[in-house]
Amino acid sequence: MPLKTNNLKFIINLKHIVTLSIALLFINVIAAQEIIEDEKVADIAEAKVDSAEAFKPRKVDGIAAVVGDFIILESNIPKERQQLIAQGADLDGVTDCQLFGNMLEAKLYAHHAIQDSIIVSDAEVRSEVDYTLEQFLQSTNGSMERLLAVYKKEDEKALRDEIFEVIKNNKLSGRMREKIVEEVEITPEEVRQFFDKIPKEQRPRFGTELKVAEIVVDPKISAEEKQKIIDRLKEYKKDVVENGASFRTKAVLYGQDPGLKEAGYIYKLNRKKPGNWAKEFRDAAFSLQEGEISEPFETFAGFHIVKVEKVRGQEYDVSHILLIPKVSDEALKEAKARVDKIRQKVVAGEITFADAARESSDRKETRGDGGQMINPATQDYKFEMTKIEPELYSQIQNLKDGEVSPVLTETDRTGKIKFKILTVTGRIDDHEADYATDYLKIKKLALQEKQINAIEKWQEEKIMDTYIKIGEDYKDCGFSSNWLKE
Repeated sequence: MPLKTNNLKFIINLKHIVTLSIALLFINVIAAQEIIEDEKVADIAEAKVDSAEAFKPRKVDGIAAVVGDFIILESNIPKERQQLIAQGADLDGVTDCQLFGNMLEAKLYAHHAIQDSIIVSDAEVRSEVDYTLEQFLQSTNGSMERLLAVYKKEDEKALRDEIFEVIKNNKLSGRMREKIVEEVEITPEEVRQFFDKIPKEQRPRFGTELKVAEIVVDPKISAEEKQKIIDRLKEYKKDVVENGASFRTKAVLYGQDPGLKEAGYIYKLNRKKPGNWAKEFRDAAFSLQEGEISEPFETFAGFHIVKVEKVRGQEYDVSHILLIPKVSDEALKEAKARVDKIRQKVVAGEITFADAARESSDRKETRGDGGQMINPATQDYKFEMTKIEPELYSQIQNLKDGEVSPVLTETDRTGKIKFKILTVTGRIDDHEADYATDYLKIKKLALQEKQINAIEKWQEEKIMDTYIKIGEDYKDCGFSSNWLKE
């Protein structure tokens, strides 16, 4: 667990940090820990007691490293391993030195994130604390008492405080890494150079890939139901704007987006990185000033109002209230009958799948492209079978090229039901990387290499500019980065 201190360079005498033999007293070994200055420790060590034995300093926990305003305790290393394993990480073969090196990097990022005024909201962190604690409790069959014993905490608050600090610092580290690479771009010529320098025998192989098209039919929502939802959202906005009501409270009480709570009631949007956000959602958010609330608008998920909480250059922190209209049983039956009829016409050869998608599909994102689905990981039409999302894999794994699937029922994360049919429109068998065929994948690999180089350069510079001290017991770790400043 990192310990943040003020003016750490001056609180601890540098000569004594690396010896790790100084007596250090810690309270709770968490955020409330206190570093005892070397002068005070020396005074204690020299003090005599009334008994025959002189007082002998005893190390409660040693310092493994200091990075900027953070320290890493010796006890943090096994604790980090324990927490990563609890979260499902496979650490077989990972040495303590390698784990320690990763911790040093994380503290360097977190330190400079604070220096650069990168913000991580407490609300965002608290939401993840709740989720993490639930995951940890699964390992003790829901017993908080056993969990506290495992982590040697007196009560739940102490454990929550520690998890809070870990998550917050991890988020700071992540945001700092994102900032380092956010301006890194790559040109087609750089992609070509990256590919050409890979020896032919070392070029990657890509598994079998499929191109998949879909026709999606949504149950129709009545105009009355839509208007009722819109009116409710307008009332929420009015109460916030005119009466000073809390937008967050309304999102908590009435919002129907299950992912919003997990995100700490804040989503991060970036103008340069559209991600998987619906176009209508992005357009609404980017049209607002900080603190403004949109009018109600519709996406595939339902109806929303969105509030911009914070604007930092290209990045927007937004919250929203999603309301999902109710669907009648009659509407479900009508939608199922409609997709059945579409499928019959395609199978009979009365219309091509692509034309049927353009005419009848309710999914705007794919309708104009004849139903061709976009792989969210690569932003192209191809889905590699070994990396495909499990539900989609189960739906297409046995389809022959051009064959139309049975009618499938799709339930999204908000509980909305849709009906769809799928077809395989193309197939590329397992093959060695080809520049023309696999350009987007090669571009992604080239960009990753360029980002890694940018991070390494940043790290080299910041290590030299940052106060860093490594404990004697860890100087033989053989770090890949210049943590010893040699």
